[in-house]
Amino acid sequence: MWLPAGVVAGAIVIGVVVEKAWMKAPPIPVVVNDFEKLSPPGKSKEESYSAYAGSSSCQPCHEEEYQLWKGSHHDLAQRSLDPKIDDRAFIPRRELRQATEILRKSGTNYEAAIADSKGASELFHMEGVIGVSPLRQFLVPFSGGRLQTLEASYDPRSNEWFSVYANEDRQPGEWGHWTGRGMNWNSMCASCHNTRVRKNYEEGSDAYHTTAAEAAVGCEACHGALKAHNDWQQQFGKSGQKDPTLPKWPPARVVDNCGFCHARRGDVTGDFRPGDDFLDHLTLEIPDGTETFYADGQVREEDYEYAVFLGSRMHGRGVGCGDCHNPHSAKAILPGNWLCMRCHNGSYTNAPVIEPVAHSHHKVFGYDSKGAQPSTDLMAYQARVVKETGGECVNCHMPQTVYMQRHWRHDHGFSSPDPLLTKELGIPNACNRCHADRDSEWASRYCNEWYGPRMDRPARGRGRAIAAARKNDPSARPALLDMLRTNDIAYWRAVAAVLVGPWAAEAPVRNGLELGLSDSNALVRIECIRALEPFTGMAGVTDALTSGLDDSVRGVRLAAAWALRSNLDFSSKAAKELLRSLTINSDQPAGQMLLGALDMARGTPAQAVEHYRKAVEWDPSSAAVHHDYAVVLSDLNRGREAVEQLELACRLDPTNAEFQFKLGLGWNELGQTAKSIESLQAAVRLDPGQARAWYNLGLAFNSIGRTNEALEALGRAESADKSDSRSPYARATILAQMGKLNEANAAARRALEIEPEFGPARQLLRSLEMMSKEQAGRPEGK
Repeated sequence: MWLPAGVVAGAIVIGVVVEKAWMKAPPIPVVVNDFEKLSPPGKSKEESYSAYAGSSSCQPCHEEEYQLWKGSHHDLAQRSLDPKIDDRAFIPRRELRQATEILRKSGTNYEAAIADSKGASELFHMEGVIGVSPLRQFLVPFSGGRLQTLEASYDPRSNEWFSVYANEDRQPGEWGHWTGRGMNWNSMCASCHNTRVRKNYEEGSDAYHTTAAEAAVGCEACHGALKAHNDWQQQFGKSGQKDPTLPKWPPARVVDNCGFCHARRGDVTGDFRPGDDFLDHLTLEIPDGTETFYADGQVREEDYEYAVFLGSRMHGRGVGCGDCHNPHSAKAILPGNWLCMRCHNGSYTNAPVIEPVAHSHHKVFGYDSKGAQPSTDLMAYQARVVKETGGECVNCHMPQTVYMQRHWRHDHGFSSPDPLLTKELGIPNACNRCHADRDSEWASRYCNEWYGPRMDRPARGRGRAIAAARKNDPSARPALLDMLRTNDIAYWRAVAAVLVGPWAAEAPVRNGLELGLSDSNALVRIECIRALEPFTGMAGVTDALTSGLDDSVRGVRLAAAWALRSNLDFSSKAAKELLRSLTINSDQPAGQMLLGALDMARGTPAQAVEHYRKAVEWDPSSAAVHHDYAVVLSDLNRGREAVEQLELACRLDPTNAEFQFKLGLGWNELGQTAKSIESLQAAVRLDPGQARAWYNLGLAFNSIGRTNEALEALGRAESADKSDSRSPYARATILAQMGKLNEANAAARRALEIEPEFGPARQLLRSLEMMSKEQAGRPEGK
């Protein structure tokens, strides 16, 4: 820990409120698809799935729907290898240079000969395929019941093999290598490519016994178990009675059914069934301080559609997945603008009337120059194979991004392009995605000419506020608090809660978040709890969070239980649900880290260290894992080991200012002041707004007599965070030591302006006033 700044007049000891060397590691979001056992040990697969009948049982009564499903992406989501389909990919043999893989068929076996880093080749047999188009991935069996997904993937459109990692050079032992846990089918793929998957992971043996009701996304993946329905129909189907086996779900639950697979999410129960509330079983990743989403909400990394759709005006107006997609074929109901014009033709009150040509200022096939539909019939429209013209609604409002090297996906946020945000914040816009030879100034000129004041829509201000929050700019707070209070779309209220959280030490922010705990939407309540979690030591926060333990939605209860884990009654319902959710995710590094954090909170550090050690072993290339392991080691006074882990974290992620900051604190605890200063200077170079790093750098400089540099660093800390009373107080103590009593007095008063009850600053001010009086009464020259 840092030493006090010094002693004034040889009598008054002035202590500096120092930075706690090791902040508690923030909870790591669970972002894997995990499952639990459906039935008690000892039951056979047949007994576990006795309520399921299989998709083929639906065909006799639902022939049309069955034929739409048959051969669809859902039907072919997972299958065994089939010579009629797959021989083309393996004959003649192929070679993938990026991964040094040879793909071939030998007899009836489909094989991959893969070279290791030393050039030795190992032969693997493939047992399954996931996906159909635009790419297929192949499954290889490993010990412990594992199936792993090969790096080599196949594009059936071009008849080409390619590396799904592109130019990344992932090495054996890494989490994301094809042999690692990041490419494990049991945990990461199975649930969305099959029906009613049970992962059945055994932590003791680190093995899987994964099962599924059906190897495909079958009828029961969306409708639930149907054997009871079949039995009732056989007995009473012609009676005219209402079938009691078929519950009617509200529209939100239907969208949640799609979201189970089409979301970037984590599983907390392993027990989601059609008709369930998404947040009763799953966590959802939404825009936060990371770059997963652009600041305006557009998708940047893979999101699988659901989250951004929740943030769209379409969803806000009641549009569901089935309004645009056939639920059985999963294809769009109509092609091109025909689909959008089903609603935007004046037939729906909530949908503004759009004339495609006049609105887009681009030509649109199927419409004349005045925007009226010509006599061209729908079949002719469907038959015409042309590149989409600029006037297609989806080109502007659902821009595409490519994932997994070959899969172009539409953004389902239904946003409007804003070239001004491209210029200001680097957010892509649909205009320049197509007109790549032009710049954002050119696009802005046309947008302003065509749409005028309408370009200054609320989404622009929202994007600016989110971008500012990601830079820790306090100017974002008012806009985020307003969004949290007033936005009519719950998704954006939740995003505001996430991003305003770092300022929850301030009463207005904290009050806004506490008010959000009673929001009608569970996602908002969850994110408000998470934002308040680091401040449970502040008056009233713990009491406010406790109400979440009895919330009607499990996701809220889990968030509250995690936030209050240090003092949780582990016999309570919420605590049992928390333990269950962590156990389900124990096969992944993130799950082990959460278990370790819980053990630290419960006072069992030896168990915690084992969990973190396992997480590092499973994901050695993750800087965040090393960082959080270091936090635990430091809490256990194992400072040397903690520094070693932080050095690894900094090497793996050399641009992370927080890691450099923690390394600086670690070196200080070991008495290595010079190395501490070096790391703290690296932190502020990487992030000049890192107030805590500036503060500790100032104390470090002062400890070795470099007072001018100390004052400069403390001034930077004060500028970076005007709400922290420690920086002006520390500056006041140094100025007092230097005999600059007037400047010290002003700095101490500034500390009290920020925190009126700051006792040490008040004591210092009294001492300074006494010293000033003594100087005033002292004869000149004495």
